Amino acid sequence: MAEIDPRYPIGKFKPPETYTAAVRAEHIETLRQLPERLRAAVNGLSDARLDTPYRDGGWTVRQLVHHIGDSHANSVIRFKLALTEDWPTIKPYDENAWAQLPDSKSLPIDGSLVFIEAMHARWVALLESMSESDFSRGMTHPERGRSDLAQSLAMYAWHSRHHTAHITALRERMGW
Repeated sequence: MAEIDPRYPIGKFKPPETYTAAVRAEHIETLRQLPERLRAAVNGLSDARLDTPYRDGGWTVRQLVHHIGDSHANSVIRFKLALTEDWPTIKPYDENAWAQLPDSKSLPIDGSLVFIEAMHARWVALLESMSESDFSRGMTHPERGRSDLAQSLAMYAWHSRHHTAHITALRERMGW
């Protein structure tokens, strides 16, 4: 049996073959469940364990939780820009640099968990209110090109599972 790459415990992102309403509903459900799944993944971890990298050279569990908040906040804003502007060019950010900032490296995770919960409630409500044509709206990333909202939704559903799996795979490897 092949060893799982700790960088990609669920595999690299693969876009769905189609972006049907049913596929989008699955992705929205993943975003709805992220706060609860993330809380379960970090439940009971001590500060020492939160400060353990999920892999050699990787972010700590604490940094992962704060990163999810940062990343998904950027995504919600990008969704709103795409829904209110005609293919806006979005501002990228250096996620690795953000993960090295003092708040990401040292603050308790409770604030980010509450933030993610509230943000995801709003994001899911927005997603569920969107029409079929809304999902074909999109944005331009200066480095990655154009992406419509159906593609972005698929990517963030994967992102939710990806980082939660970093934590659960670490817990399994370490026997926590």
